[in-house]
Amino acid sequence: MIIEPHTNQQQHWPKTGRHILAHFDDTSIVVYQAYRPAIADYAVKHQRFGGEFSYNRMSWIKPNFLWMMYRAGWATKEGQEHILAVRLRRDFFDDILRAAIPSSFDPTRFATNEDWQRAVAQSDVRLQWDPDHGPKGHPLERRAIQLGLRGHMLRRYGEEDLLGIEDVTSFVREQHAHALGDPAALTLPRERVYVPTADAAANIGLDPSEP
Repeated sequence: MIIEPHTNQQQHWPKTGRHILAHFDDTSIVVYQAYRPAIADYAVKHQRFGGEFSYNRMSWIKPNFLWMMYRAGWATKEGQEHILAVRLRRDFFDDILRAAIPSSFDPTRFATNEDWQRAVAQSDVRLQWDPDHGPKGHPLERRAIQLGLRGHMLRRYGEEDLLGIEDVTSFVREQHAHALGDPAALTLPRERVYVPTADAAANIGLDPSEP
């Protein structure tokens, strides 16, 4: 994983709007999840999700490192003590975006609440845009994406279309100390604005990617 100082990365990030900040290359993209030790250990050992991991409930993924740190308290919250970096095929991630349905009614996309509810029932992906957060947990004007997976899409994620799983908890704890003490020393996975295929971008309501 390529890392880069947080202060350097900020100049490449939009300050407002809906954007996907992620660590990616030409063929893959990294998303993050936080789990208790038993689930994380199994996933790293077998390079897939299983054991105590449940395929019968929705599982949320986040491509933005700092958004994951905010939600997991930098791996300090109970049941979220291990942070996993999951590398996915880019074409699969774009499939996820194309299938995503907002987790709340959006009148710009659906004529009625009933139409939205039918779409929710038929889709294996939920979409949420939430305020992004800085290293110390303060909310930002920029929005961060998280995606909930269930059913067949979760099976693809957990067993078929992932390229690797890495436990980055030690790195997280090191950087947490910098976030609290000396933010200028904070180093993160190198993230830039991820631009999916046009149909995927339209489905999730991405804003133009200029900083």
